[in-house]
Amino acid sequence: MDLSSYRAISLERSGRILYATLNRPQSLNAVDETMHTELARLFVDCSVDPDSDVVVLSGAGRAFCAGGDIEWMQTLVDDPGAFERTAREGKAIVFSLLDCEKPVIAKVNGHATGLGATLALFCDVIFAAEHAKIGDPHVSVGFVAGDGGAVIWPQLVGYARAKEYLMTGDLIAARDAERIGLINHAVPGEELDAAVAAFAARLSKGAVKAIRWTKMSVNIGLKQLAHSIMDASLAYEALSNATGDHQEAINAFREKRKPVFRGR
Repeated sequence: MDLSSYRAISLERSGRILYATLNRPQSLNAVDETMHTELARLFVDCSVDPDSDVVVLSGAGRAFCAGGDIEWMQTLVDDPGAFERTAREGKAIVFSLLDCEKPVIAKVNGHATGLGATLALFCDVIFAAEHAKIGDPHVSVGFVAGDGGAVIWPQLVGYARAKEYLMTGDLIAARDAERIGLINHAVPGEELDAAVAAFAARLSKGAVKAIRWTKMSVNIGLKQLAHSIMDASLAYEALSNATGDHQEAINAFREKRKPVFRGR
């Protein structure tokens, strides 16, 4: 695995543990075109990497990932054809996470929203700092939650809660996310690194093949579900990309005001 081939994601090793860090801290690790393309191949590379047995996914700076970059969203509106590639990459991100044989641990060091929440929730075990919040506010920018949220949220918290949070875009404090089963562990921020390192070390010292194949067995049902949902949900997201409400949300973000949605 060529660690130096990534620009928006930093990679480093600690023994048999590979740390992948979303590395756009100046924008709260919002996903731009470069990072999105790299995420689409990251977990394929991780899966076949001969020098690691466990992967830890985190964010640089004070956030895990703030979702999609607003300027990149505008380019997708201006060039609808670009959304085709984005949709293909979106599927690749989700399925490569599910297909990665190695355990992937999410270290949610700060807020994880939109695609950031999707990345965290599709990981195998999720640790979050108590000050972090998690949510999927696609609707807040006039977008359908098509990049995986419609798949994973109902499996973790049930359909009623999933629809409430996905239709409102409300964020959930880490402790509440732990309480309702959205994540595994919420810990004080100063203890997060140690907690994740200890758990990753435990897995790396275990029966590696048994752990890998257990993960793959559990993920069979999730993959079947994702295959039945992702194409349609991404198609709905593509439709919402062309709406006036989505453009209004982009404009409002740039102008630092609340959007005025008109259902168009």
